[in-house]
Amino acid sequence: MAPAPAAELGYKPLDGGWGWMVVFGAHISIGFAYSTPKVLSIFFKDIQKDLGSSFSEIALISSIMLAAMYAGGPVSSMLVNRFGSRPIVMLGGLMCGVSMVTASFGNSILYLYFCIGIIGGCGLALNLNASLTIISKYFLAKRPLANGLAMAGSPVFLCLMAPVNQYLLVKYGWRGSLLILGALMLNCCVAGALMRPVIMHRKSSSCAPQEKVEEQPNNRNTKLKASCMKNVRKFLDLSFFKDRGFIIYLIGNVMFIFGAYAPIVFLSSYAISQGVEEYSAAYLLSIMGFVDMFVRPGTGLVANSKWIRPRIQYFFSFAMVFNGMCHLLCPLMKSYPLLVVYAVFFGVGFGMVFALIFECLMDLMGNQRFPSAVGLVTIIECFPMLLGPPAAGLLVDIFGDYKYLFLMCGSVITTGGLFLFIMNIYNYHMLNKEQIAKDRELNGKTIENQDHVEMNQPLEAAMERTEPEVKESNGAQRDPCPDNAETPI
Repeated sequence: MAPAPAAELGYKPLDGGWGWMVVFGAHISIGFAYSTPKVLSIFFKDIQKDLGSSFSEIALISSIMLAAMYAGGPVSSMLVNRFGSRPIVMLGGLMCGVSMVTASFGNSILYLYFCIGIIGGCGLALNLNASLTIISKYFLAKRPLANGLAMAGSPVFLCLMAPVNQYLLVKYGWRGSLLILGALMLNCCVAGALMRPVIMHRKSSSCAPQEKVEEQPNNRNTKLKASCMKNVRKFLDLSFFKDRGFIIYLIGNVMFIFGAYAPIVFLSSYAISQGVEEYSAAYLLSIMGFVDMFVRPGTGLVANSKWIRPRIQYFFSFAMVFNGMCHLLCPLMKSYPLLVVYAVFFGVGFGMVFALIFECLMDLMGNQRFPSAVGLVTIIECFPMLLGPPAAGLLVDIFGDYKYLFLMCGSVITTGGLFLFIMNIYNYHMLNKEQIAKDRELNGKTIENQDHVEMNQPLEAAMERTEPEVKESNGAQRDPCPDNAETPI
């Protein structure tokens, strides 16, 4: 599907200029949003020993954080619509920093659930949705590339923060590490400052003054929007469930999210269980992130090509199947060199999926409906996000072996990719069939209208011809033969 034309937006996006600075800011905020729940897993063994938690309980920290990030999507969308991206990203960065600092003083797993999971996750939700929304306003033709570069923040920060967290853990322990991590996350406030509103000329009026199209804090000279309930209905638009393509995307996406994060959360622990040294185990995340760093923008370039862009949904299906197959083969990787190979291929598959995941949603819904769609998708995805890592941790608790979690995650993701591929073939077939039926119906109505016009034309001509005769006969009745009339004497 081609991108929505600029005419639908009412203005022409910049596709460059300050937009690249916005992409840089989004790179930072998205980087922290996606990498933080992953790199926290480096602290899990020490937290587990200190607080006496099980594998499933400790995995719930990342799950709650990710679930809160996804569930906060609609709220974030409403706030972005009301106040703009800039203040929302800055608020999210502040919440993330405060959450890590307060968590460093925690003495129970429930306290960490609240501080890291809920407060930190809500802050990440503000960062993520606001960044994605402003990119869709700044870019149109180059949108896949811009999305790919912004989403590359996740692997870049994963690559950098994994060894940094391991160093901080050795040097300061998990409490000191969380304190420093909270200070680093305040940089999201700086990233938000880059996200200034779009200033454009409206296409519809040549003499119209410049307008801040994207997100100035709801023009102060206009009326406030109706009510909170109307906003809720707007950003929880249940009419999306009538869209066949959206339902197919959602099912496949939910299956991917269920199995996506557990392998990352437990990768370091799995490597250590295979006899790998702790620093080397942490570097597996860095290797994955380093590969992912180049795969995401590369995938964006490939997806933007004229051959792939119309078939981007199939490309997304392939990326999911590739990712799932990597996890299915992971239990065969027993040595560190083989685990490095797994990390490389995992980075390729993970990078491809996340470079396409939101672009495919934009492709299906269009720019105008994307903020509402992404809010609905993220709140639904919080459920598999909340269940996935604890379910994987439960398998480790039950069987005492990490291989079962990789097999579970790989099979679910692969099934989801195959489902997307098959159902997209069906969906496009049905769309073509519906379009042909609609064209036939339209042509039938056009022919019927033409026949009706042609039938009326002779009748109208006959009426025009007989009208003078009728007038003559009426005139004869009113004026009978004046020559034969009697004259007065």
